[in-house]
Parts: sequence; structure tokens; C-alpha cells
Amino acid sequence: MTTENQKRYDEKLRRVNDAIALREPDTVPIKPPADLFPVYNAGYTVAEVIYDTSLKKMRDAIFKYLRDFDPDAAADTGFVFAGEGPGMELLKPKNMRWAGMPGNVIDDNSLQQYIEFPILLDDEFEEFFTDRTGFMLRKAAPRTSELLEPLAMLSAGGIFGSAQAVAAQFSAPEFRRMIETLWKLNDFYTEHRMRAAELNAEIEQLGYPSFSGGMAGVPFDAYSDFLRGTLLSLSDLYMNTEYIERYIDEEIEKTLAMIRATKGQNEGKHVFMALHKGMDGFMSDEHYRKYYWKHLQQIILAIIDSGKVPYIYTEGKYNSRLDCLSEVPPGKVFYHFEDVDMAVAKKKLGGIACIAGGFPASLLDWGTPETVRDAVKRLLDDCAPGGGFIFETSCGLGKCKRENVEAMFETVREYGKY
Repeated sequence: MTTENQKRYDEKLRRVNDAIALREPDTVPIKPPADLFPVYNAGYTVAEVIYDTSLKKMRDAIFKYLRDFDPDAAADTGFVFAGEGPGMELLKPKNMRWAGMPGNVIDDNSLQQYIEFPILLDDEFEEFFTDRTGFMLRKAAPRTSELLEPLAMLSAGGIFGSAQAVAAQFSAPEFRRMIETLWKLNDFYTEHRMRAAELNAEIEQLGYPSFSGGMAGVPFDAYSDFLRGTLLSLSDLYMNTEYIERYIDEEIEKTLAMIRATKGQNEGKHVFMALHKGMDGFMSDEHYRKYYWKHLQQIILAIIDSGKVPYIYTEGKYNSRLDCLSEVPPGKVFYHFEDVDMAVAKKKLGGIACIAGGFPASLLDWGTPETVRDAVKRLLDDCAPGGGFIFETSCGLGKCKRENVEAMFETVREYGKY
């Protein structure tokens, strides 16, 4: 890293860390989730970037974004699935659609689309809890991936019988094709991870710190997202409470154990947690505390104890949850909000946790530079005093007007000085 780039890196790292520690940095840090905007800003389609396995187009897009706007953190490749198109074609997920996929199912400039459906059905709870491995192999995996459909034919006798029985089962034509494709898939992603790591290291060498230190999730979100789906998981709060509690009790222990095992690794980095099902109105305050906040709080404390920063990315409205979010050690947690009264959030969390978000990304799509500047100033007036604030948009940047993005960065830099 050059001397100039090291200076830039140190300034940005200190700026963000000061805000998280509830101190006033030299200026309000700005690091909106870039997402698809760099791709559009560089003149590429999302499909082009997803199918460019060399990652050259993603590299061009990120480098241009960093040069043009100079955010306080690195942008990376993961969220847009850069270079992963051929790999996803091998896996054939049933719950995801992506730009450029065979059949042009969605637009070439679309964000990836997820399809939620229940994997765990009403009559399968006992099987799920008594034979987890069998359920995940024979039912969950085939329901989520065309590649893994042959696993539905596995018989317990074939798996746990003699070596000859196992060999016969896995030598069927469907299994041979699946296994050969799995080898190709592993080879593909081994090379992809290497290229992505090289690109991320190159970005840091330019003087842009990466704060990524892992991911975690709330057990109820895992239950809802990956097993039962939104509607069934919410009705289960009333109809199948014993199963929810049994799953959460198992999952929280696994989650905490995994976090504790990372102690001493990636110290100071951020552990990203997207909160999918904890928003206002999804469950009562009583249910939120019992099935959601109780475990989220445990995870937050475990991440802090591991030497990292919990980056809690709330989705949807979160006004009614602010009192819960205040129950954390001061200066250790970073909350991002999509939709909340930021003035109230500052009042309730100021002096406790760093806050970010609350700026409507849609304004960058449909507003004018003037309306953007006015909105930025209002948000800074509400949240910047006393420190503990990082400027982020409510959600990822999409097909924004370039002049609006310029106005946002310029206003934060000029108006957000301490």
C-alpha cells in the first residue's frame, strides 16, 4: 500500500471506529451499501457482471465507484453475485432467480429475486426433530435445488447398510450425474473465491477498509426464512409454539458456540446480521421479546465478547423495537435502520449505540439534487450531534441518478463536519 493510500485507509478506519465508539470523528462517515449502483454507474448490466467469471467488470465498476465518490468503506462483490452465474446454473436453486439466467426469467438489470416457500411441512415436525440428517438430505436439499433432487431417493438402508448397498445407491445414473456436477461446482467456487479474495485485497490496497468480519442470524429468522416461510412461521407462534421453542433452543446454542469459536479472529471487524422478521407489526411486543430479542441480545453480547462489532441491519419499520435495542453495552453496537423515526432513534440510542440509515434510497432514484441535499441536512441535524452516527441509505443503492448520488456525498462531506 502506498503512503497516500495508507493515510486514506487510516483516516477512514478511524472515522468509522470513532462513530461506533460514540465519539465525534472529523466528519460524519458515509458508507451507503453500494449494491448495484457501481454496476450501472460503470455502464454494465447486472447480467454481464454476474456472468463475467474473471470479475474484471466488477473490478472496473467498484474502482470507478470508489474513484468517483470516495466512500468510507470498501465495496465488494458478494451481494450482486458477481461472476457466479455459471455456478448457479450448476446448482439450479429453486428459490432464487438472477439476471442473465437461462430463459431470461427476470430482467438483465434486476436485483436477484428470492422465492419463499416452506421446506418443513405441517406433518414433518417429528421427522425433522428425530432424524435431522435424513430430513435435510432427503427433503430439504431436493426441495431447494434441482441438482440435489436425487437425494430424495436415498433410503436409510442404503445409506447405513453395507458398503455394497451404498455403492449401488450412489452409482445410479442420477447420482453419478449429481456427483460429477458437485465436483464441477466445487472447482468453480474454489477458483471464484480466490479471485474474489484477490479483488477485495486490491480494493483495500487502494485505501478503503473492509469491515466484513462474518455473518450471523437470529434463530427465529432461520426458522421462518429457511424452514416454514413467513406465513406459517407466524401462525406457528400460536399453533406450534412447542416446535418453535424446540428449534430456537437448539439453534441458539449452535449459533453462540460458532461465534465463541471465532474469538481472536477478525477483531474489530463487523459481524453482519440482517433482521428479517422482527419488524413492527410482524409479532406482538411479548412475542418479540420472547422469540426474537432475547436471542438477538445473546448473539450481540457473544459477538462483542469475541472482539467484533455487531452490525445489526434492521429491515422494515422498527419504531416499536427501540427500547429493546437500547439494552446493550454502550459504544459496542452498530444499528442500521431502513424505516424508523431517526430523531427518536437518536434520542433513545444516543450514548448507547451508533446508528445509521434512515435516508430513503428511493429519493436518489426519483428526487432532485436539491431535495437530496435538503433531506441529507435534516438527517444530519437529527443524528450527527454528539457523534455515534454513520450516514447510510435505508437500503442498497440501485439505478440512482448520478447527480443525486453526487449531491448526497457532497452534502455529507460539507455539512457533516464536526
